Amino acid sequence: MNSDHRPHTPARRALLRAALTGTAALGTGLAAGTPAAVAAPTEVPPRKRPTTAEEALRELAEGNRRWRAYRERHPDETPAVRQALTTAQHPFALVLGCIDSRVAPELVFDQGLGDLMTVRTAGQVLDEAVLGSLAYGVLELGIPLLMVLGHQSCGAVKAAVQADESGTELPAHIQYLADRISPAIDRTKSGDARIDSTVDANIRLVRARLAAEPELAAKVGSGALAVVGARYELTTQRVHRL
Repeated sequence: MNSDHRPHTPARRALLRAALTGTAALGTGLAAGTPAAVAAPTEVPPRKRPTTAEEALRELAEGNRRWRAYRERHPDETPAVRQALTTAQHPFALVLGCIDSRVAPELVFDQGLGDLMTVRTAGQVLDEAVLGSLAYGVLELGIPLLMVLGHQSCGAVKAAVQADESGTELPAHIQYLADRISPAIDRTKSGDARIDSTVDANIRLVRARLAAEPELAAKVGSGALAVVGARYELTTQRVHRL
């Protein structure tokens, strides 16, 4: 008997079959040097984009309902959309939100690439860079909706309230944030109620400041822009207007 002849055990036969189909070393479904077969992505027809503030608000409300129900669609992520966005962008809403990691606008409104232009600062604090960024979205891109989005249990607001009560100086540049939130502090309340009320008051204050900016005010006056305030509740995941 030839000493090189070995019985074809089930394990060896399986290995030989895998080698013949090019999957032995690379795993099932992969051929040597050949990418795995991937199903062609299903193309979704382009959705109608909001062109007015009212339409934009409805779209955001619908997206937030999907988010709360865990039925997100993750729109505008297809290859076709990504390719189209290489040459132009047409976001339908501009959101000034907080840096809090739990309140990402694209997630809580279930929107995708090219849908929202977002600016995020702790406590929605304004400065020249923020104002310039917001003005760019409105004046250069013609975005019809500017939303100031605050949220429940805002850490920046809490820090500002506590620093105001204790009279202590906050470290580094955090005091800058507290100084700008300070005018919104609701001193008619105390404890957690003061912090919660100040969250709302700060949203309204920032919204009023933006609406008073001359070039933005002109857009509001012509009906081309709406500036609104809204709040995200961490406990319910709901966004509601103030």
